[in-house]
Amino acid sequence: MTAVRIAQPLFRSELKGPLIGPSILSADFSRLGAEVRAVLRAGADFVHVDVMDGHFVDNLSMGPAVCAAVRRAAPRAFLDVHLMVTDPGAYIEPFIDAGASNITFHAEAEGSPRALLRRIHARGICGGVAIRPQTPWRALEPLLAVADLLLVMSVNPGFGGQAFLPSALPKVKALRARASASQRIELDGGINAETAKECVRAGGDALVAGSFVFRSGDYARAIASLRPRSRG
Repeated sequence: MTAVRIAQPLFRSELKGPLIGPSILSADFSRLGAEVRAVLRAGADFVHVDVMDGHFVDNLSMGPAVCAAVRRAAPRAFLDVHLMVTDPGAYIEPFIDAGASNITFHAEAEGSPRALLRRIHARGICGGVAIRPQTPWRALEPLLAVADLLLVMSVNPGFGGQAFLPSALPKVKALRARASASQRIELDGGINAETAKECVRAGGDALVAGSFVFRSGDYARAIASLRPRSRG
């Protein structure tokens, strides 16, 4: 899709951050298109799409049809799809066809992450690998040469509105010391104006915030509070 190619380099660029991506898990689904357009107008850099299968995590959320609806609502947006599913390989093509710009899957769910990243890259989009709070950062070390994004979960995946887990920060520091300048380190869960500062200090440069943005009443103010006043 042309729209995906326009947006795709975001996670491969050396743009200084942090990049901010509201998670639509916390959006008002009765007006999802309007919500997506509103956060993008308010300064969001990307839109985060949480996909749960009710098996890998104890919740069930959206599928490719919702991703396609978001793509129609925001044709040029960077759509960051996070697969919290037991069999991520079964979902790669459907979500790419639905307009994903990046697909991140969990290291704990995939026995051949390099092969899956190659499949994602072969379709022309970015690919990332995530770890749960219980998983050590070294699980991502063998993938440093091939992943565009490394996602460190700062809550136990499955539900929005959880408190930030500080144990994510040493993992981020370790990964940032080894990652390239164009490789994103993303944090997801419990992100607000205060925890965002800690994430950025540790080396995080892509922050996912759901409840904090969508329940703020002022999307632009909430998004602006998540990053430094100046960006270079």
